[in-house]
Amino acid sequence: MTGEPVRDVDLNTDVADERAVLQRLADWPITGIGLHPGGSNYVFVVRLTDPAKYDPESDDEVDEVASIYGIYKPLRGERPLRDFPGGTLHLRERAAYLVSKALGWPRIPPTVIRAGSHGEGSVQLFIDEVESDGVGGNFFSLREKRLDDFRDIAMFDALVHNADRKGGSCIVSEDGQIWAIDHGLTFNQFARRRTVMFEFNGTRYPDELLGDVEALADSLESGGEFEVDLLKLLEQADIDELVTRAREMIEFGHYPVLDPDANVPWPMV
Repeated sequence: MTGEPVRDVDLNTDVADERAVLQRLADWPITGIGLHPGGSNYVFVVRLTDPAKYDPESDDEVDEVASIYGIYKPLRGERPLRDFPGGTLHLRERAAYLVSKALGWPRIPPTVIRAGSHGEGSVQLFIDEVESDGVGGNFFSLREKRLDDFRDIAMFDALVHNADRKGGSCIVSEDGQIWAIDHGLTFNQFARRRTVMFEFNGTRYPDELLGDVEALADSLESGGEFEVDLLKLLEQADIDELVTRAREMIEFGHYPVLDPDANVPWPMV
């Protein structure tokens, strides 16, 4: 698969653009696929092309200008885990995205559930990452200068009970925005919480973010479309625990105190 990811939308400012991206991720045909190296589960980079500008019967090269790229994580490629129900990781990726949209933070790339060449899976917009050159990088290379920019991600992880926040699951796009990725190991209260962000241990949650958490809990307790959408992806017990964690965050008001020996993911990057 050749070509560079096309970034023709501004996801930071235009809700209509993000809806258009979700539609493309869900409906555009996959016209190229390549295995992404290094993952414990099967992860693919896929190219999706505007069907109006793609003829599967033609030998012509695919129009890169009419294409976007995504990260495809099929159910069939999920490695069995002791602390997560089988066949649910791709659904948790989508659920994390929906919760982030309800909160308004952190930045998680648009994510859908759809069929691909290896069956049903999650497809998330590929973010063209800036390499570690003083501008981009991961949590470890950025924390000294931009630690406060990770507060919402660390708070989100406490809320969704993230069991796999590695340093490399925070990436920087060309415009300097920090994006949170890799949320398959979330929403399971029986898993051990794992993170590399121990700098926030025991510190106060930002008040404005606590307000968003309270609004989320109120929304879920009152029922409605948002809860219906989450029930397509999670069990009722997962959602009940999400509300319980939200209420506890509001009551206690500070990040949990985690053990850097017991609550760390592996590998750390």
